Amino acid sequence: MDPRILDRLRCPVCGEPLAEATAGTTSALRCPRRHSFDIARQGYVNLLAGRAPHVGDSAEMVAARADFLAAGHYDLISAALSDAATEAVGRLRATPTPDFEAYPLVVDAGAGTGRYLGAVLAALPDAVGLALDVSKPALRRAARAHPRAAAALADTWQRLPLADASTAVLLNVFAPRNGPEFHRVLDPAGTLLVVTPDTDHLAELVDALDLLRVDPDKADRVAGSLGGHFTPVSSAVHRAELALTQPEVATLVGMGPSAWHTDPAALAARLAALPEPVRVTVAVRLDVLRPR
Repeated sequence: MDPRILDRLRCPVCGEPLAEATAGTTSALRCPRRHSFDIARQGYVNLLAGRAPHVGDSAEMVAARADFLAAGHYDLISAALSDAATEAVGRLRATPTPDFEAYPLVVDAGAGTGRYLGAVLAALPDAVGLALDVSKPALRRAARAHPRAAAALADTWQRLPLADASTAVLLNVFAPRNGPEFHRVLDPAGTLLVVTPDTDHLAELVDALDLLRVDPDKADRVAGSLGGHFTPVSSAVHRAELALTQPEVATLVGMGPSAWHTDPAALAARLAALPEPVRVTVAVRLDVLRPR
């Protein structure tokens, strides 16, 4: 693991620093109190302090997401995050705090395959990144998302395995939000970037395929979960219209939360009735927030 990333990690049990240890063909991270966390051969480290209450996205969902994102359909999200992260790091460098160190750490909480983290790191050549997720299939891909990235199994609802004020930019894309922990690990002058679906996101597919609807109170719930710890800086909706094939639509459905609630046979029948190309609106909100 990149020592610049390892330097910011902390034992999820006792909060002590971690160091890499190798015994034969087995590698692990260990703290001075001898708590040990295995590094999987696929490259990610298990930093759970106990058993996770859920296993996250399945291998099938992760594979669908990897295929869909690789086709570039959500590149507008990558571009928006990269621009916002570049601005955030520039601001941090202009007004460094006592906790700021020479290189920025970008953390993606609920990183999935790590594609968004990889895009941000490509825009920040002196940054390193850490992908956090509870899904092992996702982390196997996130560990290879970028040469300057590492990946760790961690539950966003628990204490994050990071030092206080260690993070310059924290990404949260379609993922759970832990306001107190996000605040703790961010540099006082750092930035939280939250991406959520806007009300008309994938609207054409909701009725046609009987998918889950976006909560109309989503923006208020996001503000409520973070308002006590963060100050909003800006909010912008990014939109695009996609022209998809029926197989691409099936992949899109299979990568998201509707995959847990959709009957495959009913979905196939509804999908076959859609004329190609299938016009689909992508509408996501990017909120930029800073610690209070």
